[in-house]
Amino acid sequence: MSAEARLKQLGIELGPVSAPVANYVNAVQAGNLLFLAGKGPRAENGKRPHGKVGREYTAEQAYQHARTVGLDLLAVMKAELGSLDRVKRVVKLLGMVNAVPEFQDHPRVINGCSDLFVEVFGAAGKHARSAVGMGSLPMGIPVEIEVIVEVK
Repeated sequence: MSAEARLKQLGIELGPVSAPVANYVNAVQAGNLLFLAGKGPRAENGKRPHGKVGREYTAEQAYQHARTVGLDLLAVMKAELGSLDRVKRVVKLLGMVNAVPEFQDHPRVINGCSDLFVEVFGAAGKHARSAVGMGSLPMGIPVEIEVIVEVK
């Protein structure tokens, strides 16, 4: 099943692509690789999430934030490529978690995005990954994720 068909089957509608917040672009294609800039969670009730995992957010809440980041990244892929069916595979994901020093469950948080990519792309959504903790992230967001995909 194609990625676009899976999106429909899952009942997922991608929102508009969010604009970069500084002097960069959302994606750059080099050969058959598409490099996506880091994205943070979507706004909830008009307000962007702000805080640390392990203090303001539980791992479960941060998992959901990572999933919304994945939705934004999918929207960027679609905007850049015209269709998610042009994604051959997800190659690499870097997940950054703004967490208290004693938090140790970063991989579980970033699974929010990883699980989404496998739901949408199937086996082609499985990827190499790093899930790391950060002392802070821009605008105090709890999660930021960047991704590299191979294009057909």
